[in-house]
Amino acid sequence: MPNPPLVAILAYDGLCTFEFGCAVEVFGQSRPEMGPNWYRCVTVAVEDGPLRGLGGVRIEADGGLELLATATTIIAPGWRNPLDQVPPSLVEALKSARDRGARLVGICAGAFVLGATGVLHGRRATTHWFHLERLAALWPDTQVVTDVLYVDEGSVLTSAGSAAGLDLCLHLVRCDFGAKAANQVARRLVLSAHREGGQAQFIERPVPVKAGARLAAFLDGVRPRLSEIWTIERMAEEAGISVTGLHRHLRAATGMAPGAWLVAERVRHACELLEDTNLSVEAVARASGFREAVNLRKHFRKTVGLSPTSYRARFDAKVRT
Repeated sequence: MPNPPLVAILAYDGLCTFEFGCAVEVFGQSRPEMGPNWYRCVTVAVEDGPLRGLGGVRIEADGGLELLATATTIIAPGWRNPLDQVPPSLVEALKSARDRGARLVGICAGAFVLGATGVLHGRRATTHWFHLERLAALWPDTQVVTDVLYVDEGSVLTSAGSAAGLDLCLHLVRCDFGAKAANQVARRLVLSAHREGGQAQFIERPVPVKAGARLAAFLDGVRPRLSEIWTIERMAEEAGISVTGLHRHLRAATGMAPGAWLVAERVRHACELLEDTNLSVEAVARASGFREAVNLRKHFRKTVGLSPTSYRARFDAKVRT
């Protein structure tokens, strides 16, 4: 990248500080280890006057809407109230940014900011589950997706609830700099493995308990050996617990049954191989533990929403599939 991409994060009175913090943490932190082409980041005041965030935080932005003129990505981190009017000056600035090819991102209720510009027309979008019906009512020509963490429509991206904004931000890093960079940022943030956008907003236990040391060590031990055959019985034996105990502890720690967790890890590993190697789809299937390409394609499409070939093409159209 000859010119580091410029990310502009909107700030407004009544700012949703968590969503704002997610975007700033991913794109605003100095990361010299990423090299000179890493993101530049600015905060943009969308209105005059003192800007206050939830919790009494006061925001001193880097500038006003003029900063959007050169931004490659613009992030709306929530919105103070889905029914509050989006300032006309902001709507016009976002429309101009869209027309010149900028990427527009809405975190949580930030989808309502994008909706006011018309960019959701005919597109898929999501938001926090609490606001889904309202989003659909305001913009009936938008295909509101109710059961995902985020939606990538190319130049327009939206996320579900607040924490899903981190998943979407890391997805942007993956798209721009690859899986290794995104994983490195995730480690800095002490986040768990990457979650694909198609993952449901809900799990049986929304706030999982911390995995015990033995279970955590077992999971870490499986990840480098995903290509091996893992029956539930073998998993339980290596974890040193019964099959029933494995189901109970793994579901408590991750929200998933052992088989679902294994498939999710294999899909994640397949994503990395498709992004970073020249391996054929058949070879990726073997290396990630799916054994055959047909199995990889089945689980990959169900989880990611794309075929392995289409997924790879989004990162490098020149890589042999």
